[in-house]
Amino acid sequence: MSLAAAIGLVRFPDLLTRMHAGTKPQVFGLLLMLTAVGLENRDPVMIPLIALGWIFQLLTVPVSAHMVGRSTYRTKHLNRTTLTQDDLQTVLNRAAEGSGEGAAGAPPRAQPGRPASGRTAD
Repeated sequence: MSLAAAIGLVRFPDLLTRMHAGTKPQVFGLLLMLTAVGLENRDPVMIPLIALGWIFQLLTVPVSAHMVGRSTYRTKHLNRTTLTQDDLQTVLNRAAEGSGEGAAGAPPRAQPGRPASGRTAD
């Protein structure tokens, strides 16, 4: 699986597809490594620690990959021709059309020559 991930990291065209190839074998490889540590150690105390380490990995890898992918999308460092469905653009367009505020209720950004509040300086 690591070899397939390495080939994917080299051959895939943009960051989103490379990220997909890089995160998939990570969780399974860690499970195999932790299983080997548990079998080598043969101490029952290690089983909860190994399970906790693997569960932590299961919870954090998708979140970190999601954050990297979202920042890649927002900074336009992706190849749009490889996208088959673009749900995030719809969400961003709806947020921009909303009440004039940015995403998640953030205040509007300041434009050059205008303060962020929208009022002009006297």
